[in-house]
Amino acid sequence: MSNLDARPAETRCHAAGQGGPASRLLEPRDVPLGGIRAMRVSRTLPHRELPTVGAWCFLDQFGPQHTDMVVLPHPHTGLQTVTWPVQGEIHHRDSVGSDVVVRPGQLNLMTSGPGIAHSEISLGDAPLLHGLQLWVALPEAAAGTATPGFEQHTDLPIYDGDGVRATVVVGELAGTTSPATTYSPLLGAQLDVDGAATVPLRPDFEHAVLVLTGRATVAGTPLEPGPLLYLGTGRSELTLRAHDDDTTLFLLGGEPFPDDLVMWWNFVGRSHEDIVAAREEWERPGQERFGTVSGHGTDRIPAPPLPPLRLTPRRRRPSTG
Repeated sequence: MSNLDARPAETRCHAAGQGGPASRLLEPRDVPLGGIRAMRVSRTLPHRELPTVGAWCFLDQFGPQHTDMVVLPHPHTGLQTVTWPVQGEIHHRDSVGSDVVVRPGQLNLMTSGPGIAHSEISLGDAPLLHGLQLWVALPEAAAGTATPGFEQHTDLPIYDGDGVRATVVVGELAGTTSPATTYSPLLGAQLDVDGAATVPLRPDFEHAVLVLTGRATVAGTPLEPGPLLYLGTGRSELTLRAHDDDTTLFLLGGEPFPDDLVMWWNFVGRSHEDIVAAREEWERPGQERFGTVSGHGTDRIPAPPLPPLRLTPRRRRPSTG
């Protein structure tokens, strides 16, 4: 999914320190994906108080809503996109030749490396859509060298615990490991909770939880769809209690990310100059860095104008851990 803000802010995400356990609700902001009648998403990362959770640097929840998703070809650099649909189907095409349907319960992972382009179009007339779009920042060694590519994993591993069934989407949970390619220690898992449950965690990871459906108490904090609950580091387990029959959460985790990042529009870089170069290349006629996405002719999303000045670096507030 693209960041379609007409005036995206340049965001410098500073390397995180380990601050121990935390319990902080991060309220989302409502973002339209293109135009007044566009579908709207609830964005919790990057947040003004917390730019990253591990290498997770972007988190949108879309729906549930009956709408059309029409995201024309657009570029990415320095990241992986993780598409996790809960309801609805989306047609994905990209510049490395992928042409697939994104379905619920299946992981769709795209690695940009130095540059890739893709499109996302919902199937059906105003279908019911609900799901997550996340970005994972690539570490510096991989940002410019990882091979652009796409993976679709239709049979993901399951961790079964008392009161919880976890689909391990990315990374590893309690010895259960996703087949998805990763470049840093990471965790992304859907938790289906029935009553009271405990999930083992890695204390060296920082974690956060988002409710997809239902209501729950997470580590003593009541949680409903919308906010992201940041849990900090240093936890060896997570206590959960579902308050509805259909309660589903998404758990994020990872080692605190060591690199400083500059994020603007759909680009993740290490400097203002990285972003400028990526934007200029996307706007150059006949560019080769990002390739072309078949099936759209000359239709594409142009890059918005860059801000006239460098913006103040966004820093993680110490109280978030």
